[in-house]
Amino acid sequence: MPLSPEALKRAWVDYKVYKHPQARADLINHYSYLVKITAGRLVTSLPGGLDREDLIGAGVIGLIKSVDQFDPTRDVKFETYAIALVRGAILEMLRDEDWVPRSIREKLKALDRAMMALETKLGRPATELELSENLGITTQEVNELLVRMGRTNVYSLDDILGTGDGDDHIHFVELIVDENSNTGGEVEGRELRRILANGVDCLPERERLVVALYYFEGLTFKEIGKVLGVSESRVYQLHTQAMTRLRTFMRQEGGVQVH
Repeated sequence: MPLSPEALKRAWVDYKVYKHPQARADLINHYSYLVKITAGRLVTSLPGGLDREDLIGAGVIGLIKSVDQFDPTRDVKFETYAIALVRGAILEMLRDEDWVPRSIREKLKALDRAMMALETKLGRPATELELSENLGITTQEVNELLVRMGRTNVYSLDDILGTGDGDDHIHFVELIVDENSNTGGEVEGRELRRILANGVDCLPERERLVVALYYFEGLTFKEIGKVLGVSESRVYQLHTQAMTRLRTFMRQEGGVQVH
């Protein structure tokens, strides 16, 4: 049963200040709805060999981590923080299962290369028609690949912040909430935040808005499309372009290892 606003505040104090295990359990139970919502929005059709309970199980791990690591004193909504970690845990599980066919993965890489090459040549993002002509496929196929690209999350802000230290991985939202989040120290954490913030500030306006709405407001690409008045596949394209720019920026400015 969900906690009342007063009980919720008390649970955070009981867990974070007094380390009461029951308060932790109450918080996890209260926010469990975020796992189902995130799983449902993230994957509309399940790959073979997986069922929805697999997604829920992975998402619960992300939720528990978010409850344990969240700092209520910081100016970040818990829901925003939790959704990012739940989403990351589910996507990590899907990547481990290698649920994207090799043929599709190769097409996604080709699309990514074409987008960057055409933008370099044209001085602006390529249209879907220009991408279709470059790749020798129909605009419908380009749209489908853009949607697939977004749903498989070829790379995201979390991937950009990979540390290269085996299983040690930084979630971008942890940099906002926790200055000492798995970054090897407070100074390095501040530097990563500075570089990432500068990179986001350098993005074109629409790409910057997509990043803000997706990562900080928790909107889906379909919902962002309605806000911007564009198609869902166009939002996927804007997101991919933003991630590519940030990946390059992080590598050039901070020597951050990217994947």
